Amino acid sequence: MRILLAEDEPELNRALVAVFTKNNYSVDSVFDGEEAVTYLTEGDYDCAVLDVMMPKMDGITALKTIRKAGKTLPVLILTAKSEIDDRILGLDSGADDYLTKPFAVKELLARVRAITRRLTVGVDANLTYGNCTLSRSSYLLSAPGGEVRLTNKEFQILEMLMSAPSQVISPETFMEKIWGFDSDSDIGVVWVYVTYVRKKLAQVKANVNVKSLRGAGYTLEIV
Repeated sequence: MRILLAEDEPELNRALVAVFTKNNYSVDSVFDGEEAVTYLTEGDYDCAVLDVMMPKMDGITALKTIRKAGKTLPVLILTAKSEIDDRILGLDSGADDYLTKPFAVKELLARVRAITRRLTVGVDANLTYGNCTLSRSSYLLSAPGGEVRLTNKEFQILEMLMSAPSQVISPETFMEKIWGFDSDSDIGVVWVYVTYVRKKLAQVKANVNVKSLRGAGYTLEIV
């Protein structure tokens, strides 16, 4: 799951990125409201965590802007303000939830899980293709040869492929959805992680492989 974090305090920003990453979220972080709007309107995110008091554009204005642009992703507002009127303003502006600083990390994660739960309602916890199964909850890939845990990006690549096994996914699509549209990484990193996924599939003796189609992208095939 991909999160956009907008928090202008550097130490808190870094700490929250570490927390989300440790809990298997893919996270991009920005430090002002204008950047948040740019990322959220041009990128593909499952959730946004926005601080209210930010330079250039405050979090409420950023929230209103993306809602006007048609973005319906869940949004959690973070703020030091605790007055009831501020909470009402945030919710009326389109926020899905509101968390006042200081907060416990466990509560933050619980609230993110709660507002994103609707994204996974009706979605199977496991994906199956050929003789292998991918667990969305544990990142475990299982096949007759055993099981292996995937890294975050390995999991996201294989999840995208197994969710549409007959579809060809371009390297550019992987880059946008996993690394972010403005990532400093070279597009060759997709090939590197596809190679890692292929090795994990072979490790568990899966009868599934990632097929490369020159000039087009990658798809799954049963071998």
